[in-house]
Amino acid sequence: MDFEILKRLIAAFEARGVRYAIFGAIAMNLHGLVRATEDLDVFVEPTAANIEQLRQALREVFDDPEIDNITAADLLGDYPSIRYAPPATWFYLDILTRLDDAFAFADLETTRVPFDGLTATVVTPRMLYIMKKDTVRLKDRADAEMLRRQFGLEE
Repeated sequence: MDFEILKRLIAAFEARGVRYAIFGAIAMNLHGLVRATEDLDVFVEPTAANIEQLRQALREVFDDPEIDNITAADLLGDYPSIRYAPPATWFYLDILTRLDDAFAFADLETTRVPFDGLTATVVTPRMLYIMKKDTVRLKDRADAEMLRRQFGLEE
């Protein structure tokens, strides 16, 4: 993950008042657990106004007309997930309003954490553990175990 792009994204989300929650490997890093990744996983509040704020924030960071294709209709529809790959970068964003029936934005436990002079909204270690512990991906289960040990979470 490109540190400077991540910093610019968080700054733009904050400046635009985007209601978001970072999860996945970046959340682990923000909680102090080192985990390599090529993407930013982010839940956004499922309202048309918030999705427009998200688009405006993305436009502040990336000069890309494809941002206009990120729509509330998609993120509020049957498949509420979009993968956005900015031009001339090697990483991408997975943007979700819910994850099947398992997790919805309104159900997430979040916390605010410092990040290089900024403050970011991140799912809590407990929430991240819950999200990762029962998946089929081995790296998610390894992440869950690391979270459990580091934060003294119940199995």
